[in-house]
Amino acid sequence: MASSSGSSSSSSYDMPWVEKYRPSKVADIVGNEEAVSRLQVIARDGNMPNFILSGPPGTGKTTSILALAHELLGPNYKDGVLELNASDERGIDVVRNKIKMFAQKKVTLPPGRHKVVILDEADSMTTGAQQALRRTMEIYSNTTRFALACNTSSKIIEPIQSRCAIVRFSRLTDQEILGRLMVVLQAEKVPYVPEGLEAIIFTADGDMRQALNNLQATYSGFRFVNQDNVFKVCDQPHPLHVKNMVRNVLEGKFDDACAALKQLYDMGYSPTDIITTLFRIIKNYDMAEYLKLEFMKEIGFAHMRICDGVGSYLQLCGLLAKLSIVRETAKAP
Repeated sequence: MASSSGSSSSSSYDMPWVEKYRPSKVADIVGNEEAVSRLQVIARDGNMPNFILSGPPGTGKTTSILALAHELLGPNYKDGVLELNASDERGIDVVRNKIKMFAQKKVTLPPGRHKVVILDEADSMTTGAQQALRRTMEIYSNTTRFALACNTSSKIIEPIQSRCAIVRFSRLTDQEILGRLMVVLQAEKVPYVPEGLEAIIFTADGDMRQALNNLQATYSGFRFVNQDNVFKVCDQPHPLHVKNMVRNVLEGKFDDACAALKQLYDMGYSPTDIITTLFRIIKNYDMAEYLKLEFMKEIGFAHMRICDGVGSYLQLCGLLAKLSIVRETAKAP
């Protein structure tokens, strides 16, 4: 991990905190204990298979592979690892030439260790490039191991999936993100209030990268982490606005709910932002179970229509009307 010298020196602002506090050992990775423990066993024994890491963004996939490669290869990391991500050229030619040449290259490694090819965001590779990769994986299996990171493993072709062990990552819990944020807050001496951290965790939604970026952006912009500052930086609909809207619907004040929605819409938030925040608020709202289920069903239908491209204010008002009708007609079981 890079040095955490505090925020007094000017150079401490140059490096994004995501990079500055990126774990360098597999054991330091936050969350996903089961996946991390599997990787720790590989790091200890050195018998690395080809594997696919799949899961949502910001959950530690790339960090895990890099940390594992560092632990396996130590000082030979520079010679023994080829890293390609979506920003690199990764067509069929690259697989046939660059990756093949790397696999053929002679590198002196500790006994029982292999060269590692890291393909980050592998789900964005073309099918042709993936097809070209499958044979390379087999031919050079004695000397080279492949690690693929992706958001959805189903976008990796079946033949490659069958040659790899799949390690699944899930979104981090609020507690796990909070624990890491506290380490960074103390190292950087950031002034904050608990509500500000709550807001950062809410906006991150299980994504550690998002949480650290939001924290750094809020601190850089306002020098203080509180709820209002976080929502100004992250530019998501404020949960309190959305909560008031839901409360108005439940109390039968349809006009007030529509006025609150109009206010959010006029602030420039997209219907997708509004409906996503509305879903997360209702999921945790203290209301009767049968009502919550009906509300979530209606939100699901409205979200589907908005994703189809019908993202208008009219759709959102129609959703509020549906929720109001559901409140009247839904009966307790």
